[in-house]
Amino acid sequence: MTGSLVKRLAHACIMAEDLGRTEEFWVGALGLEVAFRFTREGAVIGFYLATGDRTFIEVFQQAAAPTPNFRPIDHLCLEVGSLDAAISRLRAHDVVVSDKKLGIDATWQAWTADPNGVKVELFEYTEHSAQFAGGDREVDW
Repeated sequence: MTGSLVKRLAHACIMAEDLGRTEEFWVGALGLEVAFRFTREGAVIGFYLATGDRTFIEVFQQAAAPTPNFRPIDHLCLEVGSLDAAISRLRAHDVVVSDKKLGIDATWQAWTADPNGVKVELFEYTEHSAQFAGGDREVDW
C-alpha cells in the first residue's frame, strides 16, 4: 500500500455467545493457537487467536464485553495452504462447510461459520489470483 500508514490487519473482534464452543471451532476445528486470554476476577472472558504474520482474531464473551450488542463483522477471510485439507478437517469436526469453488478473483474459496454466526471464508490463492495478478474482475452475483 503505497503511502499508507497501515501495515496489515491487526485483528478482527468476535463477540461470542458461547466462549467454549467458539474456542473449539477456531482452535479445534481450524487449528489456530490461543496467543493469550483475557480474564476478569480469575474467569476467562476472552482470548486472542494467532493467525500468522502479527495478525489476530480477538474473541470476547458477548455478555462480558463493554459493548455486549456490538456485532458488526460480516465475515473473516483466512488464507489456507490446502483448501481440500481445510474442508476435510472442518468436516471431521462436524462443521458445515461449502464445497470449494473458484471465485471471480481466480482464488479457490469455501465458506463456513463459527458458532456465533460469523461467516468464515477460506482462501487458497492461485497464480492467477487477482490479489497478486491484478486486473479488475466483473462479479457474477
